[in-house]
Amino acid sequence: MRLLWIELRDFRNHRETRLDVPEGLTTAVGPNGEGKTNLLEGLFYLLTLSSPRVSGDSLLIRDGADAAYVRGESQGRAGRTLIEIEIRRVGANRVHVNRSPVHRKRDLRKLVRAVFFGPHDLRIVQGEPGARRDFLDEAIRTLWPAREPLLTAYERVLRQRNRLLKDAGGSGRPRGLETWNAELARSGAAVVESREEAAQRLAGPADAEFRRLSGHGLDVGYLPNVSGHDVEEAFLERLAQREADELLRRTTLVGPHRDDLHLGVRELTVRGFASHGEAWGAALSLRLGLSAAVAEVFGEPPVLLVDDPFSALDPKRRDQVAAGLPGRGQVIASVADEHDVPGGSAAIWDVSSGAVREREGVSDGAQ
Repeated sequence: MRLLWIELRDFRNHRETRLDVPEGLTTAVGPNGEGKTNLLEGLFYLLTLSSPRVSGDSLLIRDGADAAYVRGESQGRAGRTLIEIEIRRVGANRVHVNRSPVHRKRDLRKLVRAVFFGPHDLRIVQGEPGARRDFLDEAIRTLWPAREPLLTAYERVLRQRNRLLKDAGGSGRPRGLETWNAELARSGAAVVESREEAAQRLAGPADAEFRRLSGHGLDVGYLPNVSGHDVEEAFLERLAQREADELLRRTTLVGPHRDDLHLGVRELTVRGFASHGEAWGAALSLRLGLSAAVAEVFGEPPVLLVDDPFSALDPKRRDQVAAGLPGRGQVIASVADEHDVPGGSAAIWDVSSGAVREREGVSDGAQ
């Protein structure tokens, strides 16, 4: 699939930006702080109804404005899809797809797909397990939008069971715990199975990307807190084993909220032993691997948004990444240095103070 055009109005520092988006590789270039990342964030928001940088939508609205507007049109297997979004400072956002209102993110994600890489992705490989769990869950939502309710169902049951344990106050086994155990095991088993499948889909492509970049393999493996031939049954057994500890600590100690994702290079964990450049390469490889997995599942490549991919790489690896960006479907990359504009760019956008100007005379490669 591909974007045909995008319009941002009062989005971050973009007062009014409208662009036609060509096929292939487009590069946004300009000094840091001028609006390149904001532009890519707007493209991602258009296709996912979420920001890769912040959880609160009000932060996306330009200072002094009451609302931000993001509009655009995509073309792909589902045909043409017109997306119109009003991000409101007060009240609920308004989203229309092909002129009809949409209230759930997954309804849009069934039609369009996007993958975003940015410097914040270092937390996946260097941060706490929660960042890797979030990445796995994002992969599930991107690969199979219809499975999003599995994740929200588990989170809801976990909150309610934790409340039950907390309210018991260490005074013994609370009434109704058996029922919540069954609900937690049932919803948790579904999350475990989906995370396992997502990790398997990612492992091969991410390893191939990292080998191309570094010459070494990237070992990607799911580390579930509960595992077994029958996950639901194993879940119930673990809950029984840890019940005394849970009643004492008044919180749930068993389940997917304690999962992790193993990332290894040369038989060592990336988090503990990789260099900064290797960690950066691993994070980038995970996103490129997700893009490849989406193309396989979805039947066409997603829109790939790559923000500042070269900053932590040496010149050799920078050239390898740049050479590998064309040929992945529609890719929009941002760079701060003119010398980092990849060859093969179908278009170059110069970004300054939230304004974007398409450079003339770019058709067969970067100037």
